[in-house]
Amino acid sequence: MDDSRETIGPRAFVTGFPVKHSRSPIIHGYWLKSLSLDGSYRTHEVAPDDFPAFVQSLKSGASGFVGGNVTIPHKEMAFKLADEPDDLSRELGASNTLWLEDGKLKATNTDGRGFTANLDERHPGWDKVRSAVILGAGGASRAVIQAIRDRGIKEIHLVNRTVARAVELAARFGAAVHPHPMTALSEVMKGAGLFINTTSLGMEGEIAPDIDFSPLQPNAVVTDIVYVPLKTPILAQAEEQGFPTVDGLGMLLHQAVPGFEKWFGKRPVVDETLRALIIADMEKH
Repeated sequence: MDDSRETIGPRAFVTGFPVKHSRSPIIHGYWLKSLSLDGSYRTHEVAPDDFPAFVQSLKSGASGFVGGNVTIPHKEMAFKLADEPDDLSRELGASNTLWLEDGKLKATNTDGRGFTANLDERHPGWDKVRSAVILGAGGASRAVIQAIRDRGIKEIHLVNRTVARAVELAARFGAAVHPHPMTALSEVMKGAGLFINTTSLGMEGEIAPDIDFSPLQPNAVVTDIVYVPLKTPILAQAEEQGFPTVDGLGMLLHQAVPGFEKWFGKRPVVDETLRALIIADMEKH
């Protein structure tokens, strides 16, 4: 996607440490090309100690960027350094999308919107349930908890190896969230219509526990935010037990939409061609 010519148009970035393996340049490059827009999007690795200076160069205009995406380990610092983080960012304490507007550096977090948009696309009606079970209370679960609560899921059972982490998130996100130890998993699954894995269990060969999904509602949806491999062990188990599943790749694709619209002025579409492009890249690595 890079060439030797000077790029005309808005310049955006994804920053993290490390960031070279990010697939965001493929996503945004595809949209820039398919929408015939001038502009660029590239990786820009920044070490944690250098991140405040990078944000200052972004605010001053010296960086030449109009905004960008922020990934691990900079999301919390991006929230703290932004001039105007939105309500989503404030509740999460983290931002993944930055843009300049009216002389201010604004910030949001699109992870939750990416998660729900993926389910909307792959399994419409997923939110017409009363209760959900979320496995894992790490940083990745925060946006998921927020998003499904805001979509109206009344009971969210948060199951984690370390109960204290689940208790902390329940306090952050309110009365809809109920913390539990791993030993309670089977019990809290009874009658739930949605099961979400936010842990790294099964990611890139990591062993996942055997889970009996039978306590769930018939036709409950099982989804995983991990997308490497595309069919995780947890999704494979659920599928074998007859439950519909949704993989995590769409979350990556859909979370990119709001930022692209802010930086380049057009709202892009997540389509099967883009999905196939990312899958092909995954298969190469």
